[in-house]
Amino acid sequence: MARERIIIDTDPGQDDAVAMMLAFASPEEIEVLGVTAVAGNAPLAHTEINARKICELSGRPDIKVFAGCDRPLFLDLHTAPEVHGDTGLDGPDLPMPTMPLQEQHAVDFIIDTLRCEPAGTVTLCPLGPLTNIATALTRAPDIAARIKRIVLMGGAQFEGGNSSPVAEFNIFVDPHAAQIVLKSGVDIVMFSMDVTHQVLTAQARMDRVRAIPGPVGRVTYEMLDFYRQYDEAKYGTDGGPLHDPCVIAWLIRPDLFQGKQVNVEVETASPLTIGQTVVDRWCITPRPKNVFFMLKADAEGFFDLLIDRLARL
Repeated sequence: MARERIIIDTDPGQDDAVAMMLAFASPEEIEVLGVTAVAGNAPLAHTEINARKICELSGRPDIKVFAGCDRPLFLDLHTAPEVHGDTGLDGPDLPMPTMPLQEQHAVDFIIDTLRCEPAGTVTLCPLGPLTNIATALTRAPDIAARIKRIVLMGGAQFEGGNSSPVAEFNIFVDPHAAQIVLKSGVDIVMFSMDVTHQVLTAQARMDRVRAIPGPVGRVTYEMLDFYRQYDEAKYGTDGGPLHDPCVIAWLIRPDLFQGKQVNVEVETASPLTIGQTVVDRWCITPRPKNVFFMLKADAEGFFDLLIDRLARL
């Protein structure tokens, strides 16, 4: 099987960090061409540092990390310290990274990479707000035809919202960027809260994480133990949803997930519902089916994969 060549666009975030680690731990299936940071879970000044911390923790200081957009296209930045802590990566005490931040802007890196690599060979994996991706598509419309696909975490339908009654965080932070991406014509796979809320960091699974030897097991446990507290209190569940690693897990084991090709649009105007993903699950409208919308996850299979791979770092 050919390796999936990806750019990870991210706002770490404990679940983003685990997604990055899963990608780094899977070199037979995934080649990470670079990591681009965006403002989201925390301001950009934190997320780019967090991305480099995770590269070093994973033994991959060779990965190039680029800082991107520090605010949404049109709105003020909305962060989530109540979930992720003030740094975006609260929980473990990780040293400041020594690997350098690249001087090139993340958007320019995305554009240059897509123009230089053979068309249809690079997948974009946005794990945060879609500001970097939308900016690249707007600045360089020619790259749309060169993207293999975009596999993203964002949106919700039946689960409602986590940043408003109807809006999931990544889409809520920059709904205008999300709408640009969804209308780009690129093949899109979307992991919304409808599926990520099936993948919970229950205590029995956390015990397996803690048993992973070495610093990776300890740090992952400490990150997720901090991260799950907010969602456990909010939802009353055993564990919190592990959103972003689903994107990477699907690239490695697509059989772990099931979905459906549908139309998805984003509300960008209404003060009441801004950021809502309107999912035409039952194909009621004639709007084009622009998204493969994930609906079901094999949670046990997902955690088996995750723990096996993290133990390899």
